[in-house]
Amino acid sequence: MGVRRFADRREAGRALGERLAESPSGGHPRDLVVLGLPRGGVVVAAEVAAVLGSPLDVLVVRKLGLPRQPELAMGAIAAVGDVVETVWVDAVLAAVHVDPEEIEAVRHRELLELRRRETTYRDGRPPAALTGRAVVLVDDGLATGATMHAAVVAVRARLPATLAVAVPIGSPSACAALEPLVDEVLCLVAPDTFRAVGQGYAEFGQTTDEEVRRALRGSPHEV
Repeated sequence: MGVRRFADRREAGRALGERLAESPSGGHPRDLVVLGLPRGGVVVAAEVAAVLGSPLDVLVVRKLGLPRQPELAMGAIAAVGDVVETVWVDAVLAAVHVDPEEIEAVRHRELLELRRRETTYRDGRPPAALTGRAVVLVDDGLATGATMHAAVVAVRARLPATLAVAVPIGSPSACAALEPLVDEVLCLVAPDTFRAVGQGYAEFGQTTDEEVRRALRGSPHEV
């Protein structure tokens, strides 16, 4: 049997929102905040927020790639306001020796990009208030789960009432690894034959900064 494919991120977001509406995590839209991870996750999250009638905000997360293999995550950073959380992939760092100076250089570079994107996406809007609220973290998919792990740690530091992770597609191992860290993990498709997030989409083009800005501006709800 083939893997379920969504037409694009918007269709995936609508399907995710409909499932969340039936779950405990999406049952109280007035108290709920939907946070999208850039770039593609914000497009998915915008549809989720529209289905639930909940506010939408962005949580910027950056992968920390190995200096000579940048596609392989050795960690990730996420920020809510001034607080920056760093999560490391211990298995990668144990297998590949990286000088501490190189690690710090990568983290510094990605932190600058994280702050640039926050400024670009927010247009001066402050981050959503998360303390005591139900929060759903949304991305367009989970591969290693490193960036979502960093997002979970950053949001947990703000003491939400509940915290859920919701994605249209993900690797079974990444979804399972997040389950002990949150109140709910909703993954619509978790194929045993998982290779990449893009296999769950008929159209999976790169999302631009302007598309993220438009999605955030289009949210009519206060955060």
